[in-house]
Amino acid sequence: MTSTTAHRTALSIAVTAVLACLTACIPSGPTEDDPVPWAEPLRAVERATSRAGSAWVHSTTVVGDELSLEAEGVLRWGDGLTGTLTLTYTGGTTADAMRRLGTTSMEARYLPDAYYAKMGDAFAARVGGRHWIKYGYADLEDLGDGAGAGFADRMRDTAPDEAVELLLTSDDVHEVGEETTRGRRTTHWSGTVAGDTGRTVDIWVDAQDLLVKKTERGRTETGELSQTAYYSDYGVPVSVELPPAADTADFKELLKTPADGS
Repeated sequence: MTSTTAHRTALSIAVTAVLACLTACIPSGPTEDDPVPWAEPLRAVERATSRAGSAWVHSTTVVGDELSLEAEGVLRWGDGLTGTLTLTYTGGTTADAMRRLGTTSMEARYLPDAYYAKMGDAFAARVGGRHWIKYGYADLEDLGDGAGAGFADRMRDTAPDEAVELLLTSDDVHEVGEETTRGRRTTHWSGTVAGDTGRTVDIWVDAQDLLVKKTERGRTETGELSQTAYYSDYGVPVSVELPPAADTADFKELLKTPADGS
């Protein structure tokens, strides 16, 4: 892999990873007076989870042969998404590419106007010693090939209550029953949300109407998607520091400039 190819691969991977480990673009759900029988209990979950404002998250995502990823950290939602996750590439072609770049783990910081990815020392050596890449949401929206279209909206739609919104778009939601999930008594709900892709969403909700677990399965252009997320410590304080400017490179500039040594 040449320096320039590796350099551009890393830029692409950092965007792909954040989109893969967070919920994809989600349509709005029905209105409050929707007559379906499951609307009211799911609306209660939506309201409680939205009010909680933050949580500790641990998720695993698999997208065909392309990506297998674990994410863990804290997220706060409401007025934009903020938080910090550690992303670990555990398999797939993306993990292979990351190994060639010298790392299989990446810190991700989410701020209201940008997403920051911390790459390894090997990548930093190619870009003047800078470890952080800044992806401004507005800049991603302006990408000529459309790769970033809707990115900012997707970042805003990643709170746990958005999974409930997604379920509320389904016409076949059903209550599976009561189950114990990570030691907590929960109610399991399931529904198909996009029939043409075989996409299904399941949620497990505790007695406080808070999500404990969420799963999504379906087909994508690059293979079968499977994602499981666990939520705990609702209301946890979330503080995110802006990475040091001297250690941060803007992805727009990196795209224009060949990597060192190319």
